[in-house]
Amino acid sequence: MQKILVIHGPNLNLLGQREPQIYGKMSLENINAKIRKWAKQKKINVEIKQSNHEGEIVDIIGAANHKFDVLLINPAAYTHTSIAIRDAISAVGIPTIEVHLSNIYDREDFRHESLIAAVSYGQVCGFGAYSYILGLEAAISILEK
Repeated sequence: MQKILVIHGPNLNLLGQREPQIYGKMSLENINAKIRKWAKQKKINVEIKQSNHEGEIVDIIGAANHKFDVLLINPAAYTHTSIAIRDAISAVGIPTIEVHLSNIYDREDFRHESLIAAVSYGQVCGFGAYSYILGLEAAISILEK
């Protein structure tokens, strides 16, 4: 059975209470439940991780090599700052989809550049929690190729 690794980056554990006008009112637990429900319907194995620590995210990505078919990541603030996460994604060579709850191109200027985009298969942003489901649907298309 095919496996997808979902990684939530820093501060996403605060969803539902953190700036709901930007990130929505849904908690991370609710988003994870939606991801698991989707995976069950599609008969796909998913593993979900969250970390506020850059090095831990790098370790999670490195350990994913040869274990997962697709990586779905919301690097959150590390999108714009982490060469280490970018390099880890590049090193493992797992097809990666970058996901964001908000439209990063409709926010502060510093959020307009993604260091992760260049090593990703594609990017989904601006659809709130549904961005994850759209990203997972894109993962299906990668798996079918």
